[in-house]
Amino acid sequence: MKIVGYFEGTDSQLLTKIVASGFCTLPLANEWDGHGKNASHIEPGDVDLIIGYLHKLLPPLRECEDKSTKTITMGVDIHRGFRPIDLLYPAKAYNIPVLVVVPSEYKEEAKELLGEAAEFAIIVSPSDLEKKVREILEF
Repeated sequence: MKIVGYFEGTDSQLLTKIVASGFCTLPLANEWDGHGKNASHIEPGDVDLIIGYLHKLLPPLRECEDKSTKTITMGVDIHRGFRPIDLLYPAKAYNIPVLVVVPSEYKEEAKELLGEAAEFAIIVSPSDLEKKVREILEF
């Protein structure tokens, strides 16, 4: 039986359709919110597909040194140097498809934020997510 790993916030109606169609689901966690099984610890056979919104794959911003600054940019020094590729490396190593949910108009920004992970992750709009899941799981 195929298992879909999902990050917190994934559409519950879609997850229900997946389960009703005979598949299992497994909540996944990033390094900083602890929602489920840590995605960076996935082993072969744990999941057959990973779904998550872009923000769940990006570490929280580091504390800004200048307290008067309203915004800061992401960098590799955030959350102990963690990057999306670090979280998703097992997916790359074990050829597990990764669907990153991002509104269409932010696709290019998402690629930039994902860095190396953009080489294998599939960026999909919320409106196309179910179609892509059905295509990958073949149901």
